[in-house]
Amino acid sequence: MTGLTTHVLDTALGQPASEMKIDLYRINGAERIFLKTVYTNDDGRIDGGAMLTSEEVEPGQYELVFHAGDYLRRTGATLTEPAFLEDIPLRFAIADVTAHYHVPLLVSAHAYSTYRGS
Repeated sequence: MTGLTTHVLDTALGQPASEMKIDLYRINGAERIFLKTVYTNDDGRIDGGAMLTSEEVEPGQYELVFHAGDYLRRTGATLTEPAFLEDIPLRFAIADVTAHYHVPLLVSAHAYSTYRGS
């Protein structure tokens, strides 16, 4: 598999984060170009698998914005207003368009982490 994929796990609940809104942007210098909005499914993944297919990926910098605050409110998490983690932007670069880039998010009300997965 090539292209860009993601998934979200709720570490406080120990389960996939379903119905989380994620926006994808391509960064071109100072310009931030909106590409699409997706929502996670019951497995915390994107229906259809890829956010970007191998044909859609270009070398360069991208940004995923995970709308964690809305998701956490739906789960009943105790939050301040605004939430400590309202929107989580993750910027990363794609250098090799023939490779698979998997960018997961592990999230709770007060912490998150990410890594380049497989």
